Amino acid sequence: MARINVEVIRAGYRLLDLDVHAMIRGRCDSFVLKTDVHFPTDTNLLYDAIRMLIQVCSKWHAQHVLPGWRNHESNRRQFKRQYRKLQKLKHSTSKNEDKKAAKEREIQQAYQDYIDLAGVYLDRAQTSIEVLKNDYKIPEIHLADLHTFSQHAERQIDQIRRRAILDETIPHAEKVFSLFQPHTEWISKGKAGVPVELGLRVCIMEDTQGFILHSQVMQKTTDDKVAVAMVKATKAQFPSFNACSFDQGFHSPDNQKELKSHLEHVVLPKKGKLSKADQEREYAPEFKHAKRQHSAVESAINALEVHGLDKCPDHGIDAFERYVALAVLSRNIQKLGTIKRDAERQRLLLEKQKLAA
Repeated sequence: MARINVEVIRAGYRLLDLDVHAMIRGRCDSFVLKTDVHFPTDTNLLYDAIRMLIQVCSKWHAQHVLPGWRNHESNRRQFKRQYRKLQKLKHSTSKNEDKKAAKEREIQQAYQDYIDLAGVYLDRAQTSIEVLKNDYKIPEIHLADLHTFSQHAERQIDQIRRRAILDETIPHAEKVFSLFQPHTEWISKGKAGVPVELGLRVCIMEDTQGFILHSQVMQKTTDDKVAVAMVKATKAQFPSFNACSFDQGFHSPDNQKELKSHLEHVVLPKKGKLSKADQEREYAPEFKHAKRQHSAVESAINALEVHGLDKCPDHGIDAFERYVALAVLSRNIQKLGTIKRDAERQRLLLEKQKLAA
């Protein structure tokens, strides 16, 4: 798809009578592509883990006799009732300290009952794994789902106990935000009205004609870590790419130095207070003009989001990256069609003017 994308862009340049070997200017920015997940809490993640364990074990029970899974539907409903009971409990707002303390004890007991019941089904699932391995000689590779959801359940039981009963704060690095889309990240970009987004950052490089030259899915990384990689990848596909603008999120002292070795013109605003040399650089007319033009990249991001790149319905990181690549390619083909249409309209207009003359 990357090779097809390059050919589409070259075709667009030919239609515009532009030389692909002339200097190409770019604008680089990132946005969040959401994954198809529900809002995560430690309680609903544990519910997901146990629900899937019961479901997978019931399928194995249909093929082999496994202890404890004859009433699997009843087990699932019982666990869901405990989950709903916990969901409905609210902390007391009473000014009476005794009432508040009693309510806190009730909530803690509900959490304890919830993780105790989860532990019962987790132990039963682990017993089933041993039976399948030892008695029925099922290869480990076929038990991967049982191992995966058992690990998820163990982690969530531990985190709920530490948070709700022992009153610990769970470090962000230990948290998982989806069992089914484990690559999902908790992203807060400081946008007004959008406190948090669940997904992955996607970085794009757009040229001044509106074509997206390159894109990259950013896993566990930030804008300042991908600036040089984006430039190198774009330059490998388009050797004449020699100027690029960024916003402050891409700034770092190392980026300022290294980007200059790859590009003739770098527009990378510095964070914080400017030195005299930085002021001279950023107040230069060419720098200020490119900085004003940089916001046009938001139009490309908006076009991608409007045409489907606001949420990825596919599962797995490979499918996520494929979805992004297809969206970028589709956007460039759409842009190519727009150029072709405008050229045809211009041709028809000139013919009408000639006939009228």
